[in-house]
Amino acid sequence: MAAALLDASLAGDASVSSAGIGAMVGSPADIVAVELMEERGLDITAHVARQLDENLLRDSDVVVTMDSEQVKWIEKHWPQSCGRVYRWGHWGDFDVPDPYRRGDRAFRDALELILDGLDDWSTRLRQIT
Repeated sequence: MAAALLDASLAGDASVSSAGIGAMVGSPADIVAVELMEERGLDITAHVARQLDENLLRDSDVVVTMDSEQVKWIEKHWPQSCGRVYRWGHWGDFDVPDPYRRGDRAFRDALELILDGLDDWSTRLRQIT
């Protein structure tokens, strides 16, 4: 959801992609996420989960995670990424809990947090592109 919203917000000013550190590789977006994005005019039905790897990390100027534990994990496994990995709630000092398998309410709560950080990321990424 965050990648789709950020991509739409940047309107082609930067390349946005999605990957996870514990991704269910090859899986589509959760149906609740698909519905929530459809409500906002975004189609994420083509999304396929993939795992973050060294190549993707190397090709990324900035990596945005949903929580601080993900930042720590990435920086521990790929120390060369330090200084380029941030959490979505960096400026608002919040994490976005993973809603996977936690139901509709968890996805809606995660979306609200994602929306809370969207303007900060859109603004800052436009400044560096």
